[in-house]
Amino acid sequence: MNALLLTPPTKPVRATVALASSKSESNRALILDALTGFRCQLDNLSTARDTQTMIRLLRDTNAETADVLDAGTTMRFLTAYFALTGQTKIMTGTPRMCERPIGLLVEALRTLGAEVTYLGQDGYPPLQTAGFQSTGVSELSIRGDVSSQYISALAMLAPYLPTGLTLHLTGTLGSVPYMTMTLQQMAVFGVTPIADWTAQTITIPAGTYQPTTYAIESDWSGASYWFSTVALADDADIELLGLKEQSLQGDSAIVDIMDQLGVQATYTGRGFRLTKKNAATQIEVDFTNCPDLAQTVAVCCAMKGIPATFTGIESLKIKETDRVVAIQNELRKFGADLVEVVPNERYEVHAATASVNSEPVQINTYDDHRMAMAFAPIAMLRPVVIEEPGVVAKSYPSFWEDFSQVSVIEPVS
Repeated sequence: MNALLLTPPTKPVRATVALASSKSESNRALILDALTGFRCQLDNLSTARDTQTMIRLLRDTNAETADVLDAGTTMRFLTAYFALTGQTKIMTGTPRMCERPIGLLVEALRTLGAEVTYLGQDGYPPLQTAGFQSTGVSELSIRGDVSSQYISALAMLAPYLPTGLTLHLTGTLGSVPYMTMTLQQMAVFGVTPIADWTAQTITIPAGTYQPTTYAIESDWSGASYWFSTVALADDADIELLGLKEQSLQGDSAIVDIMDQLGVQATYTGRGFRLTKKNAATQIEVDFTNCPDLAQTVAVCCAMKGIPATFTGIESLKIKETDRVVAIQNELRKFGADLVEVVPNERYEVHAATASVNSEPVQINTYDDHRMAMAFAPIAMLRPVVIEEPGVVAKSYPSFWEDFSQVSVIEPVS
């Protein structure tokens, strides 16, 4: 279908949602399982396209080319996996994927002894891995402010280096919860790294992962859209299933952020119940450790008329699309904006001024799953048309089916 028309509910919002599983946890678990020789039992793996792509490419040992499509995590994790296990693979993806930088990871892999050759522009896919001969390097410096996925990729493979690896993280650290998730999952699989965040070092001993049983938690990134739905609805009570009270996922920060935007989250033993409460009059949020929440929170603040200041969203510019520009373009359709007040550092969300009426607003999704889902909750206030709704398959394939519990959804051509 080309688009979906979402219209506001005509009665109080009540829903129970079995959330999609975390693709972040799933993708890490799949790499760790592969390093045991696929001898683990992984329960509740994500059905997201990114994860299914990871499964396919790990299992297809005869393929010369690994096409990750638009999956950034899959590109980074598999590049490290194929390079440091000595496999010959051509790594490629969509045109946008081949515009996303990977040079820092490749430089680190080459230092460790991997043979990696760019097939196009230096620093970007496509590239080819073609063998590994250890250089004996046991310490490596890498920037901590670009992508935690580079660090996670190196950390997961490090036990299979002759002497392990100590990573020295330079600059400001970003997405520490995602790195912590990686290290904690590694420990479950039998190798325990030591992280010193003050000294900005991670020490991974040489070792071998052990087969184990691991259950994937539901996805807190996917949960964020339901928090926004409750925040924007007049009357809402939603239970989200499969979330843990103590989560490894950095995006569980949505609980504290949305508490300021009028959502009470109560742990039920099987997930979280979301109900309404009073909201703050303005908020400040640092998204350094949870950048994937920024789109959701920006839309929610704009539509609730709550001024907000954002920091830590620089990485959004090199995601599936330039998410800063995408948010700006679509918020302006409602008289709102995301204004860059200090370049690459500080942003302000300006509230929507367009009057609420029955005319639907068309939302361009920019081939970005999070744009589609971040703007969907506006349907609690007014009709919206979401273009190319199929993009949600990347992380939350059942999103529209679930969202039909709270909004009337009709296909439009």
